[in-house]
Amino acid sequence: MSTTPSASPRIAIVGAGPGGLLCARVLQRHGVPVTVFEREPDPGSRAQGGTLDIHEETGQVALRAVGLFDAFLALSRPEGQEWRLYDRHASLVRHDRAAEGELSRPEIDRGLLRTLLLDSLAPGTVRWGHPVEAVTPLPGGGARLHQPGRAAEEFDLVVGADGAWSRVRPALSDARPHYTGVTMVETHFDDVDRRHPGIARLVGAGTMSAKAGHRGLVLQRNSGGHVRAYAAFRGPEDWHAGLDLADTDGVRARLLDRYEGWHESLRDILRDGEGGFINRPLYVLPVPHAWERVPGITLLGDAAHLMPPVGVGANLALLDGAELARAVVDHPTIDAALDAYESVMLPRSVDQAKEAGQLLATLIPETGTDSDEALFPDAFWTDEVGTEDAGADDAGADARPVHGG
Repeated sequence: MSTTPSASPRIAIVGAGPGGLLCARVLQRHGVPVTVFEREPDPGSRAQGGTLDIHEETGQVALRAVGLFDAFLALSRPEGQEWRLYDRHASLVRHDRAAEGELSRPEIDRGLLRTLLLDSLAPGTVRWGHPVEAVTPLPGGGARLHQPGRAAEEFDLVVGADGAWSRVRPALSDARPHYTGVTMVETHFDDVDRRHPGIARLVGAGTMSAKAGHRGLVLQRNSGGHVRAYAAFRGPEDWHAGLDLADTDGVRARLLDRYEGWHESLRDILRDGEGGFINRPLYVLPVPHAWERVPGITLLGDAAHLMPPVGVGANLALLDGAELARAVVDHPTIDAALDAYESVMLPRSVDQAKEAGQLLATLIPETGTDSDEALFPDAFWTDEVGTEDAGADDAGADARPVHGG
């Protein structure tokens, strides 16, 4: 595609998550102008979530494509590839550690990855405090982007990188996320090695999981002595009925009841967490999720293929962003670029979503007792929950997760 100023397409990306930012980075490296619309008022307005494992075959491919792989490695934690599995009695069932120099899935804090991507963009690329409420196709191709209280703008291509509750998706599809039957309730620990040595021993340098039946507990070490903790269980979406989620003591008591009979060192994850609890019911999009071509509009990441958080979502978003931008650069028209991009992205996402759904069903089964001590595969619980492509339309962590994967 010609990239002279007179011929360059006008491109808008909705959502400043990893996939959208990486897409913008590829476009700018090839001289294609792009604007990213983000509802957050500034880069530091909220915490970006926990740790991500960036896979060699997906996320790392995307980072190499934009010349950021070495910078990523400098920020990553290869030791975070360590993984421990316990039963409900706190007996260590399995312990995996990465070999010296192993870089297949090094961890990085989501905030650090986002900053890396933001710093790689030209100043002014992201319009902070610009929520998008809808996108409508134009009769001759392209799309109109609508923002509350601002004049609509027209673009040759609008990319929905705005997460689970995308405002771009309705221009392509009637699909909406549905509840999986699994909820995760998050808490955290700071300065864990000094203030919570028992938790530090459980989690080690990476991720720890304990499971019995349809319940699990998860710890993930982040940088700076920060650990995120999750209680994961099957149950109705309104498991907290009659309970104010802002009542930390009440939520803690209900969770401790749910994990009655577990070893006290594991119950300390619920008992000693700092701050409040964040309710994160897990949602997914239908599989397959596809759409009839609408000229000038497409999706990437969770907006296109929201799936359970089993170590896939952020990596696919990065790869989607790289491949979409490359298709725009390499093809003479936007329509040809979308043909090339969607013909690869949609089938790939179906395969990945099916596998992720099966894995979730195996690991947190619909029925089970405390004697069901199934092992977690290596990939499970290594992708941050609740933050994937938060973008312009995050409805709030206590109501809806914006992850995926």
